[in-house]
Amino acid sequence: MTFEDFHFKTPLAQAIRDAGFREPSPVQKEAIPLVLEGRDLIAQAHTGTGKTAAFGLPMLEKLRCDGSVEALVIVPTRELATQVSDEIFRFGKALGIRTATVYGGSSYSRQIQHVANASVVVATPGRLIDLLQSGKIALSPSFVILDEADEMLDMGFLDDIREIFTHLPTERQTLLFSATMSKEIKALAQSILKDPATVSITGGNVTNEKIRQLFYVVDEKERDDALVRLLDYKNPEKSIIFCRMKKEVDRLRDFLAAQGYDAKGLHGDMDQRQREATIRAFKNGGAEILIATDVAARGLDVNDVSHVFNYHLPFDPESYVHRIGRTGRAGKEGTAISIVSPHEFKSLQRIQKSVGSRIESRIVPRIGEIHAKKSDDLLQRIREAKIDNSALEMIDILKEEFDLTTLAAKLLSMVQSGEEVRGADRIGKSLEEIERLFERLKNDRGGRGYNKRGGRGNYNRNGGRNKRRNERRY
Repeated sequence: MTFEDFHFKTPLAQAIRDAGFREPSPVQKEAIPLVLEGRDLIAQAHTGTGKTAAFGLPMLEKLRCDGSVEALVIVPTRELATQVSDEIFRFGKALGIRTATVYGGSSYSRQIQHVANASVVVATPGRLIDLLQSGKIALSPSFVILDEADEMLDMGFLDDIREIFTHLPTERQTLLFSATMSKEIKALAQSILKDPATVSITGGNVTNEKIRQLFYVVDEKERDDALVRLLDYKNPEKSIIFCRMKKEVDRLRDFLAAQGYDAKGLHGDMDQRQREATIRAFKNGGAEILIATDVAARGLDVNDVSHVFNYHLPFDPESYVHRIGRTGRAGKEGTAISIVSPHEFKSLQRIQKSVGSRIESRIVPRIGEIHAKKSDDLLQRIREAKIDNSALEMIDILKEEFDLTTLAAKLLSMVQSGEEVRGADRIGKSLEEIERLFERLKNDRGGRGYNKRGGRGNYNRNGGRNKRRNERRY
């Protein structure tokens, strides 16, 4: 199936081709025909699967462009509002469709003016309800979309969402998109949707199957060393590290900067200008690592994040889903790494049971493995490097002083001179120690219930002693 099979209007179809879209993702393939039919919709799909296009493209196809606000998209954060608005504008500009973005921290008057000239409004709940309740704007959209509905509930917007719908017409097409489907989400859907169709792309697993999920067991005092070692070993091009608290973000940012990493922090105490500058720098390559709290990173959409690190496990499975969903986007593969202390085993088990994911245990690489990996990477870089004419000229000069073997050895030694591996040789628990910890959990009073829910058997299924002989240490 291709996007041509949807028979969109010619300008919209051309915009889709120009964007490089060829084959629809699973959620797009299932949702778009239902939206075109005029059905209300509940769509459960993990983040990064193309949900914006799944509701945006059929919505644009059906807009009349009559000079009024015909569509309202409600999202949890200002960052996501900007991203959704930009994507809808990219596809809709050939149709003459204007978008307005409404969120807190910006001028009321300017946003009101933009709404007056827009066909599509993308808004966060707080600012939207302020404008509606004060009478500064009145909306009668024929399309209403709730995007990342579970995040909005997690952030405490449930009452605001209900209030917003009292200001909207009852005759409308309503679409609800969510990565998880809690009883609160189901109750909300029942109250605002009419005879909805259901799309679920997740099956028993609410996380992206292109994301490889790993965990490393360390003592609490080893977290920093383990993080540095894993960054050295994985060598991610772009990564996000999640922390629970703002002060932890600041401390870890300073710590990694002292280790030579290009890291920036993102949390709720930063003003809007600082937040936007940080996100822009991360997207544009001005920082390799973004350290963030859950709330600050909600809705963050960067397609080339190769790794997500959980410095601590989140408090609930939903946050875990949203955290790791920052990687593996736009059809790419990603890796999610959790650094776990023995006290967090039960939290890990609860997350795994809830999201239905396979989270594999691994051993923190030792110094020798880091050196071997760096050597392999360097050899591959040399094989793939293009030869520059100026390099040939330098070799001609140096051949008069050194034979080629000595010259190559000198050059490689220069390249490797800055490849120091930091920290102790051994960090974290061995497979045997992890197994003993699971045995201890099984045998103590609290551990018996844990074992019944998966305990040691779950560990073996995810890389335990039955696979010890063949398991790679990283």
